[in-house]
Amino acid sequence: MNNLISAYKAVGERRFRETSGLYWEDFNPGDVFEHRPGRTVLDADNVWFTLLTLNVQQVHFDAAYAAQTEWKKLLVDSTFTLALLTGMSVRTVSAKVVANLGWNDVRATHPVFAGDTLYAESTVLHKRLSESRPGQGIVTVRTRGINQDDREVMSFERTMLVYCRGHAPDEATGY
Repeated sequence: MNNLISAYKAVGERRFRETSGLYWEDFNPGDVFEHRPGRTVLDADNVWFTLLTLNVQQVHFDAAYAAQTEWKKLLVDSTFTLALLTGMSVRTVSAKVVANLGWNDVRATHPVFAGDTLYAESTVLHKRLSESRPGQGIVTVRTRGINQDDREVMSFERTMLVYCRGHAPDEATGY
């Protein structure tokens, strides 16, 4: 390992503050970050998310209908899976984000059902300094969602505008 990224910074004698997120300088193409803890998907997650987003595809919330499909049970809404995997990656790859610039190449590669436990990992694909925003850089990662059986359920690329060290708002305030 060529560098170790600290999860804490000293703020006093025997006192440490948990840190969150990486600065642009901390990203290196090829690095892989395993995001933990995992998250078990619940029936309630799926039904609430589906109804909150007005997704009327009944395979997500009508068990009698879903029983007649090839799945034989409720299928988790893939946009919930995308949101969950994105959220799982925030602590590491986007807690120092200025803005999300986009999601690309989203692939739902295996069905997700209530009771599945998902884990995420992100691989740094590339980075560059912003040409128009000093103190910020652009980072692209590929995030994969993996279930409890080690099957990939989703993958996507996400591009973000990230603060460089010394330019994030929390560095000025100490919070």
